[in-house]
Amino acid sequence: MTIKQFRLPDVGEGLTEAEVVTWRVAPGDPVGLNDVLVEIETAKSLVELPSPYAGVVHSLLVEEGQTVGVGSPIIAIRIVSEPGPVVPDDTASTLAADPTAVPHPDGAPLPQRSAVLVGYGVAAQAQTRRRRRRPHPARPDDTARVPQSSRPPVLTKPPLRKLAKELGVELAEVRGSGPDGRVTRQDVLDHTARPAQPDPGAKRSNGSTASTAGADNAVRQDERVPVRGVRKATAAAMVASAFTAPHVTEFLTVDATGTVEFVDRLRKDPTFDGVRVGPLLVVSLALLDAVRNHPDVNARWDQENQEIVRYADVNLGIAAATPRGLLVPNIKASQDLPVRDLAVALNELTLSAREGRVRPADLAGGTITITNIGVFGIDAGTPILNPGEAAILCLGALRRTPWVVDEQVVPRWTVQLSLSFDHRLVDGDLGSRVLAHVGRFVEDPLWGLAMR
Repeated sequence: MTIKQFRLPDVGEGLTEAEVVTWRVAPGDPVGLNDVLVEIETAKSLVELPSPYAGVVHSLLVEEGQTVGVGSPIIAIRIVSEPGPVVPDDTASTLAADPTAVPHPDGAPLPQRSAVLVGYGVAAQAQTRRRRRRPHPARPDDTARVPQSSRPPVLTKPPLRKLAKELGVELAEVRGSGPDGRVTRQDVLDHTARPAQPDPGAKRSNGSTASTAGADNAVRQDERVPVRGVRKATAAAMVASAFTAPHVTEFLTVDATGTVEFVDRLRKDPTFDGVRVGPLLVVSLALLDAVRNHPDVNARWDQENQEIVRYADVNLGIAAATPRGLLVPNIKASQDLPVRDLAVALNELTLSAREGRVRPADLAGGTITITNIGVFGIDAGTPILNPGEAAILCLGALRRTPWVVDEQVVPRWTVQLSLSFDHRLVDGDLGSRVLAHVGRFVEDPLWGLAMR
């Protein structure tokens, strides 16, 4: 019987580290090839790692919430399908035949190679549901490697675990109001709103309890939140973009009444039953049409070769605010999609991003982006470019405002659009033409669709 360690792989993104979010198995659980072992958070998304071995979980080598480097062992699996005795510590021949073998039960680990991620992209028959944890007989090596807790597991989803961690909330202290005691997002937020309890150990020199919160004598302390995963990657990318690409931002206020009326017609069309339709769809169509007429805006700057690279496809990125930070998944080859298919793709992309289900492939390869700050009631902004892209379009809030039509002041739906672009490859003329084209499409979507 052999015990093999599974090392954290690079899931195809050029990663250096990842955070272990949720273990799907516990020591003593049987696992099959490609069964999901753990959910990790990379710099781009949540990823499920399948097992490269079939056997029984021997021990978990990393705690939930711990960040580890690529190549670090995270779990040990006892391979029950392989006959033979336990591998002794000094068996050089066994090491040569199988460098992934490790001593059993608790000898010093032998040098190992990184485990191959077998069958990445879990097979249809693989288990994807979270196993219910159950108690197992204590093993000396388990106790030594993974701290044990007497608290029962908290029923909640990974995105809420991340939210609780960012807010400094112990989920074990939150009373769940959901089905079967499951902790909801509102439970976490309500818990943070409760007044802090005074710390009996914090005393002033005269013996009184230290307080900065007034009559309730609650001790207020600064909170430090670790920056990692998506937030860390986003911060680094935005700093790099801001200080390498010369940004220019232009603004345009347009009469969007035509867009509002067009969206209303689509919502009543039986063809769009079950499909969520909003102004973002029209703006996406407008930007795609602008790129069709001005392809130089769908490009990137190649610093090494001093060249402008025009992308063959428009992989339209949609910025989405999530509990894990800002994600920008993109719709591949979006220029080829009919209107309804584009609406469906927008729905699926934004929903999966907010629920933490977006795939790494959806986050890679974007060529141009839309950020919709109007959903927050904000009128305009100067967005920072995503690295590797030449432009980003910002959609503000639609508002009912006075507007001059045929020399008469009438109420109309208006919106502010802003376009940030990389001035190395998009000059003022091209940037202005792109923004003006988007504006005209938003004013009259039927004109825009007729010109496609």
